[in-house]
Amino acid sequence: MDKAVVLTGYMGAGKSSVAAELGRILGAEVLDTDARIEELEGMSISSIFKQYGEAYFRDKETSLLEKLKEEGFCGILSTGGGMPLRSANREFLRDLGCVFYLKASPAAIARRLSEDDSRPLLAGAKDMAEKEKRIAAMLTEREAAYEDGADIIVDTDEAGVKECADFILRKLND
Repeated sequence: MDKAVVLTGYMGAGKSSVAAELGRILGAEVLDTDARIEELEGMSISSIFKQYGEAYFRDKETSLLEKLKEEGFCGILSTGGGMPLRSANREFLRDLGCVFYLKASPAAIARRLSEDDSRPLLAGAKDMAEKEKRIAAMLTEREAAYEDGADIIVDTDEAGVKECADFILRKLND
């Protein structure tokens, strides 16, 4: 691979799972930006948000992208859900490779995250209805940035991990 395959989208859209499958199929390095930032900071994303705030975390995302661009990263990149919100980040992602926006509905995301309490932006949601409502509001705010930063949109609502990976591979070979 001479360019990265970049996966963006909201939390729960399937980025990590699809990235792992693509890495397996292509024999390529898989890098999860949230995991890398946790490793570099020595704490969880939730702890970073609590201790330093969201702006600090977003700055770390931008710094990581700058470094990956400098290094010429050519693997599979699974981004944090908010990474494409900054226009500078969208530029870095485009520079790195082909950007796939994994798109999912609020209902699908809420269902996938129903047992996940580790997401700081959904902390405190009392039930599935509230979680879905919060997701819908955030998706409305983020949709334009996700679409602006994407080369190709992949609907993940009804597609499994293998189907999404196969679709991405076909698009890469077009």
